[in-house]
Amino acid sequence: MKLSLVIPCYNEAENIRAMYEACHEVFSSGVESYEMIFINDGSRDNTWEVLKSLLPIAACPVKLVNFSRNFGKEAAMYAGLQQSEGDYVTVIDADLQQRPEVALTMVQYLDAHPDTDCVAAYQEQRSEGRFTVLCKNMFYRIINRMSEVDFRSGASDFRTMRRTMVEAVLSMKEYFRFSKGIFAWVGFETHFMPYRAEERNAGTTSWSFWKLVRYAIDGMLAFSTSPLRITTGLGMVMAGASLLYLLVVIIQKLTIGIDVPGYATIIALILLIGGIQMIMMGIMGEYIARMYIQEKQRPIYIAKQILSGGGNELAETQKREN
Repeated sequence: MKLSLVIPCYNEAENIRAMYEACHEVFSSGVESYEMIFINDGSRDNTWEVLKSLLPIAACPVKLVNFSRNFGKEAAMYAGLQQSEGDYVTVIDADLQQRPEVALTMVQYLDAHPDTDCVAAYQEQRSEGRFTVLCKNMFYRIINRMSEVDFRSGASDFRTMRRTMVEAVLSMKEYFRFSKGIFAWVGFETHFMPYRAEERNAGTTSWSFWKLVRYAIDGMLAFSTSPLRITTGLGMVMAGASLLYLLVVIIQKLTIGIDVPGYATIIALILLIGGIQMIMMGIMGEYIARMYIQEKQRPIYIAKQILSGGGNELAETQKREN
């Protein structure tokens, strides 16, 4: 198998058929052999029914993975990579914002450059609002300062990888997955290709601003221990400032006999230091919670049903866990 297309789906019933047809049109003549792997990530609409309707008409091998509930896009990508068999694997969204034509260009680039292991798409110009763009740019600046790996600003999960890189990504079994960081951490020679995200074919995105904020926080916690080091540094600064202030008060008391600062000053300092301590405890709690859940060794996802076919072939595996 030359190419595997990994396509996570969450409430994408209106886009499935258009996505299949677009991929078939592009890759049937552009690649000698390919397969499509759709992962239904606990959709609340009829995405699964639409996916199953592809099997009798599919002109290429198609695999369908149906999660027992919503586990998130990261788990869906992981499941798709596990099911893939191609020498190249492309991760692409089902809403057609990421066009199959761009994916074909990635495949052609890998064919022409045997020393390159991955082609990753990034947006040179974002179509979101200015505030969202500002926040995303700020996230990349912060995480690049905090993390031991480099994150390319604007780079997405839309990429094509060789099998060796796919196996490296699958070897990382962590429960809290942040694929942008995982792709960077495993290394390999990556070429970044600019692209323009199109409008959604149908429906609305499930990514709200606050989901993106939470995703950014997860990424920072997954690939940096700097927040923990901030606790030590900030504690030392606060201790030094407290000693300095104490020294100033003692000198003033001995030399000019002023009263020791009173109630308002003490309360303000207690609230400030207490607030900082609570923030630091919250940061440590986030890391401890991740350690606790990781130690349970729960599966990254649970597949309720896996179907595969193409033409008239159909095979089914029930209640598979990974």
